[in-house]
Amino acid sequence: MDKDVKHPGVKSVGWALVQASRLHRSRTGDKLSELGLFAGQEQVLQALANSGPMTMGELAGILRVRPPTASKTVSRLSTLKLIERHTEPGDARVVRVKLTKEGKRKAAAIDALWDEVEAELLEGFDAKDRKRLRKLLRKAAKNLAGITGADQTGFETDDDLEDLSAADEPTALSA
Repeated sequence: MDKDVKHPGVKSVGWALVQASRLHRSRTGDKLSELGLFAGQEQVLQALANSGPMTMGELAGILRVRPPTASKTVSRLSTLKLIERHTEPGDARVVRVKLTKEGKRKAAAIDALWDEVEAELLEGFDAKDRKRLRKLLRKAAKNLAGITGADQTGFETDDDLEDLSAADEPTALSA
């Protein structure tokens, strides 16, 4: 007798999220390896490309990691000559990091890679489904951030998301 075997978590949203996340990370990791990078390094390059030079503490905060974790990744990227580290004049304890020219080129390549993987991830989703999924995932992340005591910045409120969604929807004039 053939029996359709299903994972016990098949009806769990969390299980589906973990599976999608693992597959997304694997696909992104494959693409990053083509650029000579490992998963996680792209986040540092993207953060610096978007925000400019910052302290190690600021970088750790944006990445939602501990400072030693950010420092280890920065060290590796510095060895690859993608990031430069400089101590703050007057206080050598403060280290600022910024992208090199090559780091800026890699960050641009990462943006293109990210867009490609996102298109693959969301193939068959219409604009409304994409917005709804983004809203729900942000809300779920904010819920967990609040419970765990993690930094909740960067998770827009429902009202903010509704404003963004309304701005993205076609009007009668553009339809």
